[in-house]
Amino acid sequence: MKEAQGGAALPGTSLQRACRLLVVFCALHLSATLLYYLAGSSALRPPRSPEPPARSPGPPPRSPGPANRSRAQPGPPPPDCPDPSPLLGGALRVEFSQPVNLEEVEKINPEVREGGRYVPKDCKALQKVAIIIPFRNRDEHLKYWLYYLHPILQRQQLDYGVYVINQDGEETFNRAKLLNVGFEEALKEYDYDCFVFSDVDLIPMDDRNIYKCYSQPRHLSVSMDKFGFRLPYNQYFGGVSALSKEQFIKINGFPNNYWGWGGEDDDIYNRFDRIAHTRETMNSDGLNTLSYKVVKTDKYPLYTKITVDVGSPKK
Repeated sequence: MKEAQGGAALPGTSLQRACRLLVVFCALHLSATLLYYLAGSSALRPPRSPEPPARSPGPPPRSPGPANRSRAQPGPPPPDCPDPSPLLGGALRVEFSQPVNLEEVEKINPEVREGGRYVPKDCKALQKVAIIIPFRNRDEHLKYWLYYLHPILQRQQLDYGVYVINQDGEETFNRAKLLNVGFEEALKEYDYDCFVFSDVDLIPMDDRNIYKCYSQPRHLSVSMDKFGFRLPYNQYFGGVSALSKEQFIKINGFPNNYWGWGGEDDDIYNRFDRIAHTRETMNSDGLNTLSYKVVKTDKYPLYTKITVDVGSPKK
């Protein structure tokens, strides 16, 4: 059949063209939708976390467990010091011809702590001893005392402290009252159970003369060179004497009303014998009637110096 010229297109041809256009449109729409979906998914994806830093190989960190927090357990207590001390040497050579330098004394006693305190390192001392020295204007004597006594007391393996009780002012010297003050002040620092009361000019000539307390009050200077190594009289209890804390409290300490040197030693001796006069006064004159004022306390490398105002004699 031949096509007729100048006439309309046949219906089948138009339908095929329309179908191809529709297919092309759908393909374009599907492509656009897919691109939009891919782009949107990329925009909504959360950013990746950075990689952790590299670490060198080694043991893992320790957790603060109970074993890490526990403290070191204390070791066993030291044994009691032997009695007598194995460090004692016996008779000593005591000379006063050469001057004493306290800085040198410090160097040869490195274990003595501030205030004149010493505690044995390798054993537990059998007694805690306070050395009480009544004092005023006797610095040269004190140097020699410190030079000789510190090594002796350490060899005796004592837990000790040295207290120099200095009377302030110019009133008459009261040795006995200063000894009472030393007893009270030393106990404020440490629980001493023994007290050795010593004049500053007396030095033992044998380190076996132990500065400790016994079951009864002990006179430690029964043989002095200035008395020809004999007692001036049988009742003499001066110089150096040792009393336990309980003994000193029991007799109410030294009498406070003896001004000047002498007298108080006889009184303290008589308090042990309980003679009539002492029996009347010991309960009314002593520790229970002690009054004083501490002016200042100085802690030196080799001793503690306590300056006190003890008042004046009653007119």
